[in-house]
Amino acid sequence: MVVNGLPVKRMKRRVTADLYDFLTFPSSSTSASGSGVATPFRVNIRSFLSKHALMPPQSSLFPHVTIWQIVFRVGDPTDSSDPSSSVVCLDVVEEDVARSRSIYCDLCRVVGWSGHPVCFKRYHFIIKADGNSIGGYHKPCVRCGDILHLSELRCKSCSHVTTTDDIEEWVYNQLEDTTHLLHGVIHSNGYGHLLRVNGREGGSRVLSGFHIMDFWDRLCKTLAVRKVSVMDVSKKYGLEYRLLHAITKGCSWYGIWGYEFGAGSFALTVDEYKSAVETLSSLSLSIFLLQGLKPSTRLQDTISFYQSLSKSKLVNVKDLFCFLMSLIHDARKFNSGAGDAAIKRQRTSSAVLPWSRDDVTRVEEAMFRVLRAVSGSNWVSSRALRGAVCRVAPPELLDNCLMELRGKVGAGGMVVNARHNPDSDSLEYRLEPQNVSVSTSGNNAFVPNCPSSGEILKLDLKFLYESILQPQTMSTFPADEIRNLAISSAEKLLDYKQFVKHYKNEMLSSGNRAIICISCGLELTELNKEIASNPPAELVVLPVKATISDLKTEASKAFQEVYLAFKRFQAEELVGFGGVEDSTQVKLLIGTTGCVRLRGRCPGKIGLSKYRLERGMERWTVDCKCGAKDDDGERMLACDVCGVWQHTRCSGINDSEAVPAKFVCNRCSKESVQTMPTVR
Repeated sequence: MVVNGLPVKRMKRRVTADLYDFLTFPSSSTSASGSGVATPFRVNIRSFLSKHALMPPQSSLFPHVTIWQIVFRVGDPTDSSDPSSSVVCLDVVEEDVARSRSIYCDLCRVVGWSGHPVCFKRYHFIIKADGNSIGGYHKPCVRCGDILHLSELRCKSCSHVTTTDDIEEWVYNQLEDTTHLLHGVIHSNGYGHLLRVNGREGGSRVLSGFHIMDFWDRLCKTLAVRKVSVMDVSKKYGLEYRLLHAITKGCSWYGIWGYEFGAGSFALTVDEYKSAVETLSSLSLSIFLLQGLKPSTRLQDTISFYQSLSKSKLVNVKDLFCFLMSLIHDARKFNSGAGDAAIKRQRTSSAVLPWSRDDVTRVEEAMFRVLRAVSGSNWVSSRALRGAVCRVAPPELLDNCLMELRGKVGAGGMVVNARHNPDSDSLEYRLEPQNVSVSTSGNNAFVPNCPSSGEILKLDLKFLYESILQPQTMSTFPADEIRNLAISSAEKLLDYKQFVKHYKNEMLSSGNRAIICISCGLELTELNKEIASNPPAELVVLPVKATISDLKTEASKAFQEVYLAFKRFQAEELVGFGGVEDSTQVKLLIGTTGCVRLRGRCPGKIGLSKYRLERGMERWTVDCKCGAKDDDGERMLACDVCGVWQHTRCSGINDSEAVPAKFVCNRCSKESVQTMPTVR
């Protein structure tokens, strides 16, 4: 793989008014082809790039990768006080697959598109985290480390001559970089994959994850992309977001943009996924609060506290996590001090507090007495402090006072400090002398090393997630059958990672009477079925007076342009229309819109068989006890007797287990030994 050598013409980067607006481009009225006619991705991508993108001159060293660039503005370019006003570079890397280091697509393989033939082109859409462009890249010299542009073949410092291999390795590292704000790849047949989205938590200064996803979705619609897959391994606050978002919203985060159930790992179905969401989110909180005469646990205390805080009744798991996420969202709008105040206002405005100021003062004084009784600089955990004053007030009042305790000033000028203990994952308190580093204002003293309300909320979120949702750390339920059901549901939501959006573009145009739009499926003759598989249908746009001969010619060109194995394909006949003359007008036979299947052949098959399938030349059979019949991206091993693949987990083998490990094959029922690390 290679990259263009000369830099893009220098742009006035500070002048952003004339740039496309990242938050609105491309608009719903934007046509990639500019004709207003429904056209396929293979046509739209060329029109779109030539109309909107800049391309540096082609390098003689690296002719098979072209890097296009589009520069956007973000924010109001006329407002100099707007800190979010900035520029964003989108690089579109056009990759010649035949000369690529990686011909086959692993993402197609695990999402269920492994039977597609290998495409001629792959288009990478990349927004780098550092704001730079691939087309304007500088790289370090492999010998001395000095920075030089990719167009410079000799280092000015050490005279080292940069080789093709040096730059190829470096460029591939850029494509595999996990820090990109956006990286999507679309094959020339219109099927693609969203590899990563990183918003503000992922390093973006001005773009949120929502901004990036909105842009990506608009771009896919404009280009008439057909289907896009995404493997949801996103995290939020260090937690598996696909599980957390499924509980609170009923779908993956990507589901906001229409990504739905794709290919389920371990043979999971969409009905099983929906059932798991419903089961886990509807679990009643009352089952965690049943304690009889036993002392309350931290889980029970935490649930009770947020139930007392909410103005609406928190009945089930979904209610609890939705409320906690809303508090975190509110706290994030402010800085730490204002965030604390916002949470305090939320408490007083949302909850009907059954206690008076005298009640609060009595509890705080009791807590001060406990802290004063602790010798030296010892810290007191929130649980121990709460237990010491448990007879003074109801649990809800104790929880409220503990949340408000940090920064309080007591008799003798002693102030309450607080910290988070990472070992116990809880808050701890102690009294410290008030000093100049602590600015006080009555009882609202600010203690610099106290965690903010937002941080406390995130700690509680993590604790509740691990206690209620995470299968490996889930707390003991009152009944084993409920716990087993909850664990099974949570595992299904974690196991399911593949989501797909089907862009149901209007493939067949009916508004333009001067053209006809035909969706052409394909059947290969028996002689050619070993060369390639039948690909997805391609849209062909023809003049209204086009003949059957014209249809065959244009359909042949379409498949020749898209697939490597079809570069010599010739359509020979319309299936189901035997005996029809080639001079017959398509409109008279099919109409202005319709679907047909063409049968044809690929003369000269030598060397093309390696482009037959995205799964590659390798042949494998999957037959696992979970029901899986194809590779789903999960860890697998092969039986050394019959060679059939099955999941390590379903075979009872821990992925971290040292080999050799024994298992019974699901296909041949023979005992097999895994002697090497799993390779699929």
